[in-house]
Amino acid sequence: MTTMTEWSVLALFAGGLLGALFFGGLWWTVRKGLPSGRPALWFFGSSLVRSGVTLVGFCFVSAGHWERLLACLLGFVVASLVVIHLTRPRGEDSGRRGSGREVGDAPHSR
Repeated sequence: MTTMTEWSVLALFAGGLLGALFFGGLWWTVRKGLPSGRPALWFFGSSLVRSGVTLVGFCFVSAGHWERLLACLLGFVVASLVVIHLTRPRGEDSGRRGSGREVGDAPHSR
């Protein structure tokens, strides 16, 4: 017999998997959809599939227990942060640190 803690850990893991699929799928869609001849079809179709899989996954994992739903949501959010970190262009961090300027700030010349 499994305890509530074991279910919560499984729900956390399942949420991470759902988040990785959702946000990884979004990253893949942007990379494939933008250069395609029909980007709207790519984005609409991807949105339907990703949202559907995520909603069904959340319902299945929670099974009517708010604790499991909360753990699944936490795993989903953590996965989104991981995917954002892994898919960030490598030069993006180096340009922001140390300059003290915001995007669009032009250097002042005299």
